[in-house]
Amino acid sequence: MLPNFKRPENEPLKGPTPPPVGNTTLMAQRPGSPPLRAAGDRAAPSVIGPDLVITGNLTSKGEMQIDGEVQGDIRATNLIVGERARVTGTIIADEAIIRGQVLGSLRCKRVMLQSSSHVEGDVYHQSLSIEQGAFFEGKSRRSDDPMGILASAAGTSPQQPAAPLTIGTSLSADAPPPVLTPPAG
Repeated sequence: MLPNFKRPENEPLKGPTPPPVGNTTLMAQRPGSPPLRAAGDRAAPSVIGPDLVITGNLTSKGEMQIDGEVQGDIRATNLIVGERARVTGTIIADEAIIRGQVLGSLRCKRVMLQSSSHVEGDVYHQSLSIEQGAFFEGKSRRSDDPMGILASAAGTSPQQPAAPLTIGTSLSADAPPPVLTPPAG
């Protein structure tokens, strides 16, 4: 080796230092997407793969990613609907990023319709962003409580269903038509 290229033995190596053990490196973030968090901050997302078709309701206390098809309602803290995904039903989430197809209403605090999204249904939200190229057919309603708006619109609380109606009928031909009356209660 040439003497000009030798490093003194007591001089430390220079160059990039490896990350400490236990830290995770973040993947590149898509422009316009919410900030990524370190893996230690939350549990791994629940993923519905592209080859799955789910019929029924889904509930997650964490993050959920849909890449397949769901025919039913979805409730999650954070939801990502992938580009090739199809959801038929109501979505309730704190935060939803839509890249695929949704046929049904969204009730979320924060909704992001990205350019590849196709949404047919009403969106109840605190914050809504729609990228150029996104398809959205429906009503957009801003609300401070988008997750509870349907219950208040119906005049009932989620804990108490509406009282059933009683129909009074008579078999006599001379009697007046039946009358719908709510039960005493």
